[in-house]
Amino acid sequence: MFSNCLRYAVERELLATFPLDKVDWTPPETDDEIDFRFVPGPKLAKKLITAVGELGERGRHLKAFFGCLYYAANRPSEAVNLREIDFTLPEEGWGEVLLSTSTARVGSGWSDTGKSLDTRGLKKRARKATRAVPIPPVLVRMIRDHIKEFGTADDGRLFRASRGGHLLSKEYGDLWKAARLSALTPHEIETPLAEVPYSARHAGVSLWLDSGVAPSEVARRAGHSIAVLFRFYAKAIHRNQQRSNQQIEQALEEAEEE
Repeated sequence: MFSNCLRYAVERELLATFPLDKVDWTPPETDDEIDFRFVPGPKLAKKLITAVGELGERGRHLKAFFGCLYYAANRPSEAVNLREIDFTLPEEGWGEVLLSTSTARVGSGWSDTGKSLDTRGLKKRARKATRAVPIPPVLVRMIRDHIKEFGTADDGRLFRASRGGHLLSKEYGDLWKAARLSALTPHEIETPLAEVPYSARHAGVSLWLDSGVAPSEVARRAGHSIAVLFRFYAKAIHRNQQRSNQQIEQALEEAEEE
């Protein structure tokens, strides 16, 4: 941000040259890879979402929200703005959610509208880009039940704050903390296991990879580039490659026996 400010100052002729070119600095190495020791598996992810639903009316209201984070690997900023029209919810089988916006809380001076909540296009995508994500029957039922019990906001949003406004990270974050206390053992609670709501998205992407879905399709569904997927989920992809190698080896051995 500081660098961009200086470049803008040069463009406005407030500075004669860009001064950071004279600074000899190497960014520190970072490890972006996810630590899968603390990503919940399918049983624990389901247990956490169930625990959310048992936390009174607010928990029941946001159970489907966390379902979207896990079963469709939505980012929280994508799920908060979901509307009924974004879903295809058949009576049986798989459905679909069409993502088109992301809503984040920012300083009012940095938003397009002057408000603290700014609705934009999908992360690192063109403003009008969309992303269709198939959703399993369990999430189809969850969304149907949510609409039946809670309806929608006037603008069609599924998930609202307790007073009816836009859902904020503090509200769903507090519910996630309470669900951890209910679903995890005392030892697990002291670890980073499923520490934040975003853990549900990591769990969803990991499930797809472990199930054998091609990395290119996982990246598309999750809204990642292939490069980012391989950087963050390298261990899960490697596990999937090992299983593929075993299948190829088995096929080769069967061919040798013929």
